[in-house]
Amino acid sequence: MVHLAGLTVPASMLVRLSTDWRLSGRPEQRIPAGDWRVFLMMGGRGSGKTRAGAEWVQALAAGPGARPGLRIALVAETLGDAREVMIDGVSGIARIAPNGRRPRFESSRRRLLWPNGTVAQIFSSEDPESLRGPQFDYAWCDELGKWKHAQATYDMLQFGLRLGAAPQVLVTTTPRPTPLIAALMADPGTQVRRLRTQDNERNLAPGFLAALHARYGGTRLGRQELDGELIADREDALWSRSLIAGLTRRISGPIGRIVVAVDPPASSGSESCCGIVVAGLDEAGRGVVLADCSVEGQSPAGWAGAVVRAFHRFDADRVVAEVNQGGEMVAEVLKGIEASLPISMVRATRGKWSRAEPVAALYEQGRVLHAGCFPALEDQMCDFGPDGLSSGRSPDRLDALVWALTALLFDRHGEPRLRSI
Repeated sequence: MVHLAGLTVPASMLVRLSTDWRLSGRPEQRIPAGDWRVFLMMGGRGSGKTRAGAEWVQALAAGPGARPGLRIALVAETLGDAREVMIDGVSGIARIAPNGRRPRFESSRRRLLWPNGTVAQIFSSEDPESLRGPQFDYAWCDELGKWKHAQATYDMLQFGLRLGAAPQVLVTTTPRPTPLIAALMADPGTQVRRLRTQDNERNLAPGFLAALHARYGGTRLGRQELDGELIADREDALWSRSLIAGLTRRISGPIGRIVVAVDPPASSGSESCCGIVVAGLDEAGRGVVLADCSVEGQSPAGWAGAVVRAFHRFDADRVVAEVNQGGEMVAEVLKGIEASLPISMVRATRGKWSRAEPVAALYEQGRVLHAGCFPALEDQMCDFGPDGLSSGRSPDRLDALVWALTALLFDRHGEPRLRSI
């Protein structure tokens, strides 16, 4: 028992009060009342947007006045993300739901089932067609800015939102100026709210915010990832998101020569990144970016292993590795993982901007396609100006992209062979 201002309050009641979302949630995490079709909640890392989404779904399914038998769609970048973040994560539905109103997950049917018959199905942006057929009252879309087939997935979801009097969609995402997010923001039926990471400081590890603000405070990356701001493309960048979006499509034909390009990190450590980009040639002779396999915080053996795995995964013809940072050590590390690995060593004789300009021209000519959405790589492409990235960090992924497309479309070494992907 606890005594407060002359009142005796059971400790169990205090626990319930402290965890009641109506009392503990921040005002900006509240879902607005009124007639809206889409509520777009853009927040920085750790700002509490996932918790807001989980609480909204739980309230719809089992809160006071909940209507039994609702159908809800939970859509994430991948099925793994839907399960690990939206359902089982620290702020996921299964973690925040109180006993007695907690849903059970039926893995074979990929759905949550509440005691009152409400069902929430999980879907992936990797498979837009899986949304063809089901119908829903509500939908929660998480990390829309990272979705692989964003427009196709969102369009298929809209056709399924046909139950109830007023279907609604909650979008929780780290802001990225993708065409879909820009279109949602311009739609009069969308309400937009921004969440900042620092507003959720009491739920974050001590020193987390201080460390990130020290490194990224005031930069474009910091404004996006910490303050939840939607940062448009740089006016002086070599690429734009609209250009890349127009060149992104499913590749069904055979792919010829394939290379894995590597931009090794200058040092090891948790913040180091090894750029690894896979690209090939299609039947029309266009470059096709197949994957961004870049890894962060890896030892030399770690990133070299990632290169070899990418080489075999895509049945590549050659590895193209920059040797400016580390010289022959790069080849030795790669050969140490697989001695027979075919490697071409390249050395930069011009600056990054000068090397990237001819590759950017290929995009403008429609001579490069993307076989999917690669958010981290595309972020660097659209933030790369004459002075580099606005964050001051090395454009590791972009460098690997430039080396890969240079090898395929300018150097033209080796005999091509065809395979399907």
